[in-house]
Amino acid sequence: MAAEPQTNDHRKRPRRRGDALIAAILHATIEELEERGYAALTMEGVAERARASKASLYRRWPTRAELVMDAVYSVMPDPGGLPDTGGLRGDLIAVLRRTARMLDGPPGQALRGLMAEVLPSPERVGQVRAHAQGMGRQMMEEVTRRAAHRGEISPDALTPRRMEVGQALLRNHFLFHHEPVTDVMIEEIVDEVLLPLFHTTPVDAAESASGPRI
Repeated sequence: MAAEPQTNDHRKRPRRRGDALIAAILHATIEELEERGYAALTMEGVAERARASKASLYRRWPTRAELVMDAVYSVMPDPGGLPDTGGLRGDLIAVLRRTARMLDGPPGQALRGLMAEVLPSPERVGQVRAHAQGMGRQMMEEVTRRAAHRGEISPDALTPRRMEVGQALLRNHFLFHHEPVTDVMIEEIVDEVLLPLFHTTPVDAAESASGPRI
């Protein structure tokens, strides 16, 4: 008997259950983001593409925003998989380039849509911010930890607030200027902001701001 022909029609694929179903739903969400954008994405469309019932989506994700956040987070790269260029400047550029690529794809579309949708709710804004900042902060922590281990910078320079600076500048440009983040911009952020920042400690900065001691 001849094998049943394969089909690319998502409506004719077999249904899944358990972890396979969750993976299919998250994958379908990313595909819907790529094809339709956040504004046109619906729970119904995701369910149909994933060969799942709407009830199975709503049991785990009560809102579209929560589903999209989990889907985007599922495709974020592993911070431990960052290339090691051997120097802080190269590593910082690699981190920001990775962030720029994500913003240029479905995660960026989701971020724009989510921010517009959840602004009336401070709690939900906090959830989006935590998702958006978490991975970027982990990547910055990884490359600056390497630099401190190599002796390029002081461990005292690695404060939580400083881990957010580079990613925040990229997100600000992406959200408010609606332009791609270029390599030139990435190098400017690294050379003009991050390298000077990480080559000082909070104590150094405080002493510089208060002037020379007498």
